[in-house]
Amino acid sequence: MNNRGIRRKMLRFVALTAFGGTVFQLGGCDPTVRSTVLTGLSTTTNSLADTLIAAFFASLNNNNAAGAGGFTTT
Repeated sequence: MNNRGIRRKMLRFVALTAFGGTVFQLGGCDPTVRSTVLTGLSTTTNSLADTLIAAFFASLNNNNAAGAGGFTTT
């Protein structure tokens, strides 16, 4: 069996175990703690997405301003 297949299966197993374990752990804990953790995860995810989107558009803007042949609109 090739190593890529083994790695892919192991990665899939680890990801499913981590996700499933988190769901079971949050399901059995205090509602206040669960709410705090989920709110923190939501805030972090939204912040990361906003940062990545802003960086993407900033790089497009810098390429266009530098005359690097960026996209132009009419």
